[in-house]
Amino acid sequence: MSFAAMKKQRAAAMEKLISSATTASQGGGQKSFKDDRLWKPEVDKSGNGYAVIRFLPGAEGDDNPWIQYWDHGFQGPTGRWYIERSLTSIGQDDPLSEMNSKLWNSGRDEDKDTVRKRKRRLHYVSNIMVVDNPSNPADNGKTFLYVYGKKIFDKILDAMQPQFADEEPINPFDFWEGADFKLKIRKVEGFRNYDKSEFDAATAVSDDDAKLEKIYGDLHSLAEYNSPDNYKSYAELKAKLVQVLGEDGGALNTAEQVSLENTQESAHEAPVKKSTPAAEPASNNDEDDDTLSYFNKLAAE
Repeated sequence: MSFAAMKKQRAAAMEKLISSATTASQGGGQKSFKDDRLWKPEVDKSGNGYAVIRFLPGAEGDDNPWIQYWDHGFQGPTGRWYIERSLTSIGQDDPLSEMNSKLWNSGRDEDKDTVRKRKRRLHYVSNIMVVDNPSNPADNGKTFLYVYGKKIFDKILDAMQPQFADEEPINPFDFWEGADFKLKIRKVEGFRNYDKSEFDAATAVSDDDAKLEKIYGDLHSLAEYNSPDNYKSYAELKAKLVQVLGEDGGALNTAEQVSLENTQESAHEAPVKKSTPAAEPASNNDEDDDTLSYFNKLAAE
């Protein structure tokens, strides 16, 4: 929609956002790893970091100001890495999710341990404006895409649906009545922790509609994350899985060997039917977001 239409309809947007956020919080060819549109917070040597960002509305044509997707990242017994977006993100069958589901239901503890190492990781993507980044002031005032995890998404949901009577609900993505988000990162037990991150008091991004319209025009579309064109096909993912796990099935347990044999037999099939994502444990931790670039570097070597 146009900027004028977005401004006029924003009062009715809250209920739709809450509905979408509640659904999203319940789980429901690839680009280069270097993407100048993406912003990542920086941390110091002790693992601490701080920045102030502002979540922004969806770009024209986007139904929501965020989108979610799943991926997998693990190293197989061959030494190869499997780092791929899951087709469950777009409602299609995914070979690794199918394998994980079979292993999880085998009744064997070792199979469940294997699945935990290869579980899906949940990510959200939104447009943001960097308000204050002490580590890189050149980012200030610029618009980026920000990939974040469930802990931060839950804080967004809490802001829209506060649990206490003295808290006013806000739409964090609203230009006029949203709020800056103070991103506070600590290193806790070896992982990044975002628990102290919080929204500031509600305030407008700017009182100048011309400036806001410029920001609105600079927003990045999220549609690519829902486009099958940006995902490998079922057959391609099956072939990659065979390469990573080993075509001879070496060092695989019995249940996994059966799953791999099924994968090999149908490696050239490409089902396109949509389905409910396979039943497998999924990771919702923010620290998983920060491991992706590390996995990418290893896979590229």
